[in-house]
Amino acid sequence: MTKQPKTLKVASSQYPIGQPKTLAEWEQKVAVWVKNGAATGASLIVFPEYAAIEQAACFGPEVYSDLKRTLAKVAELTAARVQFHTDLAKKHKVHILAGSGPLLKSDGRYVNAAQLITPEGAVGEQEKLVMTPFERDWGISAGSSVRVFKTKLGTIGIAICYDSEFPLLVRAMAEAGAEVVLVPSCTERVSGFHRVRTGSLARALENGIATVQSPTVGDAPWSPAVDFNAGAAGIYVPAEQGVSDTGVLAEGTLNAAEWVSATIDLERLRRVRELGEMHNYCDWALQPGAPMRRVDVETISLL
Repeated sequence: MTKQPKTLKVASSQYPIGQPKTLAEWEQKVAVWVKNGAATGASLIVFPEYAAIEQAACFGPEVYSDLKRTLAKVAELTAARVQFHTDLAKKHKVHILAGSGPLLKSDGRYVNAAQLITPEGAVGEQEKLVMTPFERDWGISAGSSVRVFKTKLGTIGIAICYDSEFPLLVRAMAEAGAEVVLVPSCTERVSGFHRVRTGSLARALENGIATVQSPTVGDAPWSPAVDFNAGAAGIYVPAEQGVSDTGVLAEGTLNAAEWVSATIDLERLRRVRELGEMHNYCDWALQPGAPMRRVDVETISLL
């Protein structure tokens, strides 16, 4: 049986969408960001939703100005992009949540998928489960499985952006053992950022866990997909005396390009779930109308 870690230091990126001219330029940028994220001392670094779309800029306006061609090209690069992050994870000895992007399924559908990569080269993948209106317009389809990932850092869930706003999804991850849920996000407006932030805070409170939000930032008018980006990274826990009076362990400056890091006391969160000021996690079933049937969760070992 794997020993449960007592703490976890995590770094969350406020990642600026740029316009790299070549894949080599994109790789150099990401490599610097990973190096700087690892330099915070974090064991886990997190990149945002749709950060992979930045790669479309490398192929000129005939690709980056056309949404369908953007999705096709970025999806085509998935395997190479994951391998690049795998090499960086090994080099810097960190776990990486790579920026999500479109993934082409065998039936011809695109889904929005994020990969969790360990320093040993294991890769776990979570697809976004609830599509936003703009994703439906893009032709992105909903994923099919709720997953949690067993790692040396503990059990981790991934709720991609809009998914964090739906309590039953994250609840299922928590019941399957997730103590940290990563929330990569991509929001055009400050109002969208705050919706995801509110969801992240609420999911941490309900489940006695930590949530980690990572947004895209900056304007990229060349892209019809990620043209405007607003947000701030945040690391959230239940508001509890001795844990955090506000529920905020760390939060970045709105729209700045930076890393935000904090150490999560996992051992204390376990005590909060059982013996906290309030017992939100244990009292879930006391809600009138609480669902009797649990959401199915697939547990993936990355050990």
